[in-house]
Amino acid sequence: MVDYALQRRSLLAEVYSGRVGTMDVCDASPYLLRAAKFHGQPTDLTCPVCRKEPLTNVAWVYGDALKHASGSARAPEELARMATLFEEFTVYVVEVCRTCAWNHLVQSYVLGTRGLRDPKPRRRTAAE
Repeated sequence: MVDYALQRRSLLAEVYSGRVGTMDVCDASPYLLRAAKFHGQPTDLTCPVCRKEPLTNVAWVYGDALKHASGSARAPEELARMATLFEEFTVYVVEVCRTCAWNHLVQSYVLGTRGLRDPKPRRRTAAE
C-alpha cells in the first residue's frame, strides 16, 4: 500500500500560504464528482479547503484482467467481490469534496488472487 499523506500535507501547506490557488487544487472533473455521489464512501474528515462538507473517498480500479471495467469507480463491497474474481488489479483511492471540488490521491494498493491460489500441478513426464 502506498500512502500519499505527506504529499497531501505539502500541497495544503502551499494552498494555506497562498503560493497555490484554490482553483488549482479544486478541479475535480464532473465524472469524479458523480462517482463520489454514487460510488463514494463518506468519511469523517472535513474538506481542508472549504471546510463545509465531509470528504468522500472514491476507489478507482485499473488492471488488464478487468478489461472494460478498468478505469471505473467501485464501491467497497464491489472491491471485496472483485478481489476474489480477478488475479490482480490496482485500486486508487481519491478523496473528493463535492462542494468545492477539492480532490487528492489518498492511497493506492493491489488486490486480487495472485499468489493465493494453489499453483497448477506440474505435469509429470515419463522421465520422472
